[in-house]
Amino acid sequence: MSDLRPAARFPLLLGGMLSLLGGVLAGLARLAWEVPDAAAAQAGSHGALMISAFFGTVISLERAVALARGWAYLGPAAAGLGGLLLLAGAPPLLAQCSALAGSAVLVAASVQVLRRLVAPFTLVLAGGALCWLLGNLVWLAGASPLPAVPWWLAFLVLTIAGERLELTRFLPTPPHAHRVFYLIAILLPLGATLALFAEPLGLRLHALGLLALAVWLLRYDIARRNARTQGLTRFIALCLLSGYAWLAVAGLLGLAGALEPGHAWRDAALHALGLGFVFAMVFGHAPIIFPAIMRVKIPYHPVFYLPLAALHATLGMRLAGGLADSLGLRQAAGLGNALVLALFIATLLGSVLRGRLTATEAAHGKPR
Repeated sequence: MSDLRPAARFPLLLGGMLSLLGGVLAGLARLAWEVPDAAAAQAGSHGALMISAFFGTVISLERAVALARGWAYLGPAAAGLGGLLLLAGAPPLLAQCSALAGSAVLVAASVQVLRRLVAPFTLVLAGGALCWLLGNLVWLAGASPLPAVPWWLAFLVLTIAGERLELTRFLPTPPHAHRVFYLIAILLPLGATLALFAEPLGLRLHALGLLALAVWLLRYDIARRNARTQGLTRFIALCLLSGYAWLAVAGLLGLAGALEPGHAWRDAALHALGLGFVFAMVFGHAPIIFPAIMRVKIPYHPVFYLPLAALHATLGMRLAGGLADSLGLRQAAGLGNALVLALFIATLLGSVLRGRLTATEAAHGKPR
């Protein structure tokens, strides 16, 4: 199969976006907000919708575009289908098998990338894909997705870390720093494995990996240098650096036991990682990734800082509510988190429309 045209990729991206919508609504249902029944019924699958369905779709789609092989698009198709099956109320086994198929395709695509280039960052990216596959196997083996969460988190964190590691080739990074990075990368799946047999110890080891990675990225990532530039480069750098700070917060909370199911601070730890770290990366890289996937221009504008600032503000409120055991504060912050994601999407769409309007005016010789 040949590569898909951008127009044919849109339904795959739409499946992921619908999973995102369902996952956000399911998260609001967990905070006792009234949402549509289909989403409320999947309150327990909030993590599966957000990580395996949404991020699994987007990451698999990005990898398929980079690989330019038609079969690789089966990965995002299966991941998105898994989310839609959950929201449709289909038997959980169907959604689990669909997610498993999507992750298996991503692993195969990652192996294909390794055949083209064996490098530290491609190995880390392949390791992240494997963590998603193993997490889906754990989910398939049990009635609850909770034991799969450390594997899914490792999938997201290693994928981001691998992409950042690639850029350290442009910096004079000392050899010992790379050796430390590999050790940190091993801690995440090691902690997830240990958590299956000795959960508190495994989750703390996992948290140690998160904290160590945050320190490493803050020290060696090129974002420190790019933060002194201007425009889109500076915006991306500030997204990254703020995300690394939230990753450190998640690691510290995890070392205190917050990653354990039932812990009073679990919501704070998971959202410091999932919103503060992962979505800060999304905010920063979306102006680059989505044009590559859909072949649309997203011109930079300083308004991009608005959803970023709102993300950090509402997330700070959510952590304050979690640490203070205030359900009301968490509820308000959770709604704020959802509105921030809507604001971010609206900002991107507005930028696309503005870019097209500018291009049209230029084509007709009109002043900007």
